[in-house]
Parts: sequence; structure tokens; C-alpha cells
Amino acid sequence: MGRKLPLLLALLGLQAPLWAQTPQTSQNPPATEAPAGFETPTIALDPGSQSVSNGLIEPPGDSYALDQQKYETIHDASTGLGPVFNARACSDCHQNPVSGGASQFTELRAGHRDSTGTFVNPTVPVNDGAATIGGRSIVNDRALVPEAQEHIPATENLRELRATLITLGDGFVEAIDDSTLMAIAADQPLRTRGRIHGEAIQVPMFEAPGQTRIGRFGWKDQHGSLLSFVADAYVNEMGVTNPLRLNDVTNIGKVTTDPEDKPDALGLADIDHFTQFIRGTKVPPRDATLSATAAAIEGEQLFRRIGCNTCHVQTIVTAKPGTVMNGGKFVVPAALGNKIIHPFGDFLLHDVGTAGGEGAARWRIERIGRRAGYRDKLSRALRCRGGIQ
Repeated sequence: MGRKLPLLLALLGLQAPLWAQTPQTSQNPPATEAPAGFETPTIALDPGSQSVSNGLIEPPGDSYALDQQKYETIHDASTGLGPVFNARACSDCHQNPVSGGASQFTELRAGHRDSTGTFVNPTVPVNDGAATIGGRSIVNDRALVPEAQEHIPATENLRELRATLITLGDGFVEAIDDSTLMAIAADQPLRTRGRIHGEAIQVPMFEAPGQTRIGRFGWKDQHGSLLSFVADAYVNEMGVTNPLRLNDVTNIGKVTTDPEDKPDALGLADIDHFTQFIRGTKVPPRDATLSATAAAIEGEQLFRRIGCNTCHVQTIVTAKPGTVMNGGKFVVPAALGNKIIHPFGDFLLHDVGTAGGEGAARWRIERIGRRAGYRDKLSRALRCRGGIQ
């Protein structure tokens, strides 16, 4: 009954406390706030040496410092970089203000619409037109050799830059039970008379073939687990093939064999270390001084009164420790389970239309940084874009 309660309350049109999924008993103590802090400083000479995790237990022989070291490792052609890529390390795109944060980096997406208005991924020529890259909307900025450089043809007239998303605290996001996101999705049209209805979509997980989970990572909620997310990013953003994503998009200029990411002496591939690092990060902290100002307090009241928190959900509680997720491949640890987080997002897909008349598009509502005052939050609450799939 514990997991079904929030959904039942939502279907009845009641204000469902999302922590109702974990009834308080002697076996299930009250939920506690997730630890917060920017405590993964990027230190080039000794990565991870001053970092503090959220208490996540590491696999035998592993350490959080080693996870961060892998996360910050700069790749070149000899370690599998490319042939096309956007960055040379995870921390290149996720570093502000610490490793795992957001970035000034953007990635380029392109495509066009066919005669029916359906979005079509681009066909991008490489090697002076002798070869092409297709089947994906991302167009990489960089290449190992000139022959592999991607060039967008004029026919791909839908183009967009997407800002890199923060990954701090995403271990807690992964630990949200599917039923909680379903409850939020069911509650929204009831609270707004059908005007707002975020969609919880089932997506496949690379580590559990044939199994699906509600998506929550990526601009399109295309991944439901952190391991799937990092495996996909490793090959698409850096061109490093790995045990879950075995193929490069082009072999022009390639000097290594696949998969390029192989297990180390601990039996962990880079993608395992990346996942451990992200799961071990704390949630972004709130600026206590700024949030206590009169303007922030007034903004918070306005934020709630006009219904911004319908989509930008202020409080979510993760599943209890021991909950099995990700097709049986992940068990929620004590460090992540039964924790209160404040994402100011719902991790659902929303039809937000477009500003350029390109037709409707679905986007995940972006989390709003907790460091900002509520007036700032309100002004940025609908910072969503559409057009590219």
C-alpha cells in the first residue's frame, strides 16, 4: 500500500504528500533531508583528494577519489577519444562550480521536418561527402582528423544549442520510485483542470535488456538509470565506446579497437566509476542568506500561489533503502534511500510548443537551481525550448 498511496491520493484530487510512499514505522523511519553541498572540487593534480561524498558505499577496492579521478580524466585518440566528440573529459561539460555541476558548454542539435511535419534526424556528410553520419540529432563540434569533421547541410534547417545539465545529486533522482513520478503526472491535470499534464514515459535500460523504467535523465527523459545515461554520453559526447555502447558513429580516423572502455583491475569500467561518482554527489545547496531575504520569501509565496510548483515540484522523497530498481541491476542504498530532495522539477515530459513555429515538442522541465532566490526562480520557471527531438 505504501507505494500506491500517493497515486491513490492524486487520483482522488487530493494534495498528495509524496513522502506518503514511505509510511513511518519502526521499520521505516521518517525521511531525512538529502545531504547538500558543493563538495567535489576539481583539482587537476589530485582529483577527488578533497571531495566529500554523500556517504555512498563504494565497491570493494574502489574509492570516491578514484571515481572522481576517472570522471576528470582527459582522453586522447590513444584512449578512445573520437573520432567525433564534444569534450575530452566528463568534467569538461559538468564542472561549474565543481565536478558534476553544469557548464558553459552547449551541444548542437539539428534536423528537419518532412512533408507530414515529423521531425527527421540529419544526414551529416563527412570525408568530403564520401561518407555520412545519420540516425541522431546531435552534431559533434570536434573531430580527431579533418576528414571526420561534421558539416551540417542547408537542408537541416532546424538547429538548436542545448545547455549542459547539472548532475549533482542525480543519485537521489535515480532513487525516486517510478510510482512517485506517476503520482505527480496523475495529479497535474487534476490540479489544473487538464491544462498541464506531464508524461511519464517508459524507456529501455542498456544494462537490463528488455526491461524499462520511467525516464528522468537527459533533455528528453531518454534514460531511466545513471549507468545508461553515462554510457550513452561517453560514446556520443566523447566518442568512447564501452560495454553498453559498442559502436562509434564513424570509424574515420579511429586508431583503437572496441570497446575502448574496458574493466580495470577492480572489474569496473569507466562508466561504472562515472556512475559511482554521480551517485555519490550531494544535492546542490540552497543559499540560506539569499533565501531568507524579503524578496525571496515573497517570491516563494508567489511561486506557490500561481501554481509554478505544479511542474516545478519542490519536495520529493526517494524510495526506501533496499528497493530494487533498474531491471534488478540497482538496489537503493542507505545513502540515497528515504531522502528528501527539493528538485523544483518533475522529471516528466511536457508539450511546451515552440517559439519559432516549428510545431509542438516535448521537453523535460528543467530543475531550477536552489541557490537562487525565489524571484529568480519565478523568472526562470518556464525556461524550456522546443523544436529538436
